[in-house]
Amino acid sequence: MDETFDVLIVGGAIMGATAAYFLTLDPAFRGRVAVVERDPTFTYSSTTLSAASLRQQFSIPENIRMSLFGLEFLKSAKERFGDVDLAWHEGGYLILASEAGLPVLQANHRVQKAEGADIDLLDPAALKATFPWLNIEDLAAGAYGRSGEGWFDAHAFLQAVRTAAKAQGAHFITGEVVAITREGDRVTGATLADGRRIGCGVLVNAAGPRGGRVAAMAGIELPVEGKKRCVFVVHCRTPLPKLPLLVDPSGFYIRPEGAYQICGAPPAEDNDPDADGDFEVDWSIFEEGIWPHLAHRIPAMEELKVVRAWAGHYEMNLLDHNAVIGPHPEVTNFYFMNGFSGHGLQQAPAAGRAIAEWIVHGRSVSLDLGVFSYERIAAGRPHAELNII
Repeated sequence: MDETFDVLIVGGAIMGATAAYFLTLDPAFRGRVAVVERDPTFTYSSTTLSAASLRQQFSIPENIRMSLFGLEFLKSAKERFGDVDLAWHEGGYLILASEAGLPVLQANHRVQKAEGADIDLLDPAALKATFPWLNIEDLAAGAYGRSGEGWFDAHAFLQAVRTAAKAQGAHFITGEVVAITREGDRVTGATLADGRRIGCGVLVNAAGPRGGRVAAMAGIELPVEGKKRCVFVVHCRTPLPKLPLLVDPSGFYIRPEGAYQICGAPPAEDNDPDADGDFEVDWSIFEEGIWPHLAHRIPAMEELKVVRAWAGHYEMNLLDHNAVIGPHPEVTNFYFMNGFSGHGLQQAPAAGRAIAEWIVHGRSVSLDLGVFSYERIAAGRPHAELNII
């Protein structure tokens, strides 16, 4: 090996960065940490190309708890990192439901309230009173985050965490992992595209949309793929007071972004392959899948201007749209931080803390995240998150 580290983290965006940050922050950890990232500019990173939002509106308690810690982490950024501005905007989420979707919205709301999330369930009259620009004619209710939900600057967030981890002793290596060496039930190192070989005591898979491929290098099956998601920047001339991050029953979302708005929607399920390097914007998604529904829900948006668009990769766990966190049950020094299915950025602080605790203390101390263990993947036993955006 050209060099050896106690912990080698594959992937240097927000997952790998938070794992390195919490490891080097723990006074009980005395080892050396390296983070390998193939694109240090993060031009094509899921972290920097995401809609950079945070919510508590999930159906599974552990997802709510992870995002609540993400909120605490964002709000304590100046205490943790000094004079940084993460541009946190507490604009709320508004998840709308038709009559058909009302039972799920109500069930999710009960879970959210039990976990202490500040979410109100609004009937159509309350929706119209709060958001006069909203067309409520086919709505049964909406779940609205009064506080603790919003959006922020993903670039600034990532830079702050990486800078802190580096200052605490983490090593950041530019390179692409192309092979992993495994000896029986242990991983012993990785090979980079330029031929360098790095030994390790522990390997953490934080490779985002490429997480399934990295696991396969170690002979491990992980049903995680990168799915292309397009984000469209639009401008509506009519003011929309208190526009939150709105999620429509038809599938689109929209939220403010400075003087503009950004919106998106998933493609049809039968047209959603592994993105595999595809960053080409699919304009038909806006023209056919977003604009008609957007104009129906917010009539003022019948007239809008499309400013620009981009495409990023959404890291999807094909089994149940939930994270895979923690050690492999047999390859015990191989750790997962994968499959977050659209809520990874907001949950990265909790995931990074959990991985650090597993490595140093043998378990996730702060939160019980056993429901996200690899065992359910191996057994083909889904634990589905119902509120996927």
